[in-house]
Amino acid sequence: MDQVPKVALLIETARGYGRQMLRGIVKYARLHGPWGFYVTPGDFEQAVPKMRQWGGTGIIARIATPRIADAIFESKLPTIALDLTEEQLRPDHPLSQLSEVASDSASAARMAATHLMQRGFRQFAFVGIADRVWSDRRETAFVQAIKAAGFDVTVYQSPRQAAARRWEREHPRLIRWLEGLPKPIGVMTCNDDRGREVLEACQSAGIRVPEELAVVGVDNDELICELADPPLSSVALNAEGVGYRAAQLLDRMMRRRWRKPRRLVAEPLHVVTRRSSDIISLDDAEVAMALRYIHDHAIDPIQVENVVRHVDLSRRNLEIRFQDSVGRTMHQELQRVRLERAKQFLTETNIAIPEVAEAVGYRTASYFIQVFRASCGMTPAQYRRSLREGPSQKA
Repeated sequence: MDQVPKVALLIETARGYGRQMLRGIVKYARLHGPWGFYVTPGDFEQAVPKMRQWGGTGIIARIATPRIADAIFESKLPTIALDLTEEQLRPDHPLSQLSEVASDSASAARMAATHLMQRGFRQFAFVGIADRVWSDRRETAFVQAIKAAGFDVTVYQSPRQAAARRWEREHPRLIRWLEGLPKPIGVMTCNDDRGREVLEACQSAGIRVPEELAVVGVDNDELICELADPPLSSVALNAEGVGYRAAQLLDRMMRRRWRKPRRLVAEPLHVVTRRSSDIISLDDAEVAMALRYIHDHAIDPIQVENVVRHVDLSRRNLEIRFQDSVGRTMHQELQRVRLERAKQFLTETNIAIPEVAEAVGYRTASYFIQVFRASCGMTPAQYRRSLREGPSQKA
């Protein structure tokens, strides 16, 4: 393709997920471009430009309305869609013939469920947004994960009418619902905006966070998470990596080197723990003390003996009670916390593997690599590389 590619990006810039995806697209364009872009700041509602007049060659779009779908089909340009619904993915639907980028909502929800259960919660709730496919998928997976562990979930019924969703009307409704929940309780929200709203409602209702109600969102929109009071924990998605891969796929489509529909997935990376869920909620005070010590000191070169001395119980007694309450041994929990922090370093920094090993409490890089491979099925270097290359599947 001789001309400079011109790509319309109909992606919400008001959300952290969209902005991170745009960063990945821009990173690819800088390496393989130059590319020209059409982008309009905004939320989920977007408008397709007059592609022929503009000279557009490709589109990456959230297809929120039939009007946008019609305009895309009329353009006859290579297009990658974002988060198609189950109906749109049916073989008889025209949009099913497009390549797609989707967040792995099910895995993100399971990660949030695991995070809250590992904090010791035994009562759970979910707050979503009506008529958003990714919210529905996260709700379904969260409920399934919690029920599979033997617990129940209370689901907030989000208003479907736009007028009822206006914050001044929904705010008192959400407060009443939160007040009626059993406490203490762990709550997942479908994204960080919803998480911030739940925290605001808790503040209005006088519900203590995280002592009575812990909250974890999705997307790790750092601005929204830090604006929340208290700061919001969130599942980080590999949106930048999938943005890079989407640009790579679109480039091949524009050069007519790829025609079959593909599905690219933004996988969840880890939970970024902030104050909204930074608590251990266990009936056994000594086990809670041991768990807190492990979480606070995992990056230090501690062993199980250090935990036992801190709690001042016999090792056998503490091991039995810890296993009964947490479902893992203290050694397994120490390794789990270290590996989660290692993944965060591998995701967010470019520091060398030996430095990562030292930063998360391993005395030698070789032992760190051995433990990481046994747990994750790949070396730390392979994990870091996979964040860009990522998994892809046929739609």
